[in-house]
Amino acid sequence: MACQFVFFSITVLKNMPMDVLIFKTNISSKKSVLELEPVLEEHPYVIIWSVDTEDIDNVLRVETSGNISEYDIIDLVRTNGFYCEVLGD
Repeated sequence: MACQFVFFSITVLKNMPMDVLIFKTNISSKKSVLELEPVLEEHPYVIIWSVDTEDIDNVLRVETSGNISEYDIIDLVRTNGFYCEVLGD
């Protein structure tokens, strides 16, 4: 079974420091990804994000400019009706 990634990005400035944040979610369909898209796309500190809807953990990967915490992303996702927690090592 091939993994399906739904991927979105905005223009990234060169040499911008980035943090990569990884989360377990219940975002399991393209429809759910599209519901969350405007929220993440319009956030000023979210640079690139993707959701692996075929992974058992429905992994949300967010690259940020470093000015937003894991807890901010969790709150943002949960506020929009989805489950979200930091994915441990």
